[in-house]
Amino acid sequence: MLEALADLPLLKIAAGWLLLVNLQTFTAFWFDKRAALRGFWRTSEANLLMGAFLGGTPGAFLARRVFRHKTRKQPFVSRLKTIAFLQIVAIGGAMGWYAAGILQV
Repeated sequence: MLEALADLPLLKIAAGWLLLVNLQTFTAFWFDKRAALRGFWRTSEANLLMGAFLGGTPGAFLARRVFRHKTRKQPFVSRLKTIAFLQIVAIGGAMGWYAAGILQV
């Protein structure tokens, strides 16, 4: 298993990770919305935010829009936006390092 991962380029591994974590985050928002409507146990906001933090921010924003879920609740919205901002800064920094030759993929 690990040998197979070693043969994959880093970008393919990252793309696979991002696909999985975004699907998981989107699904977690769907389950939470469904539980809210039915009065069942809810998914904690910490778990929803952790999905976004691990790379599922696009899935979180898409789920919020599709399901109209967690759209006005503070401080959840500001925390999700902060995570998105920090990820954009990190990606920009990595791209700058890559362009400068400091980071090699």
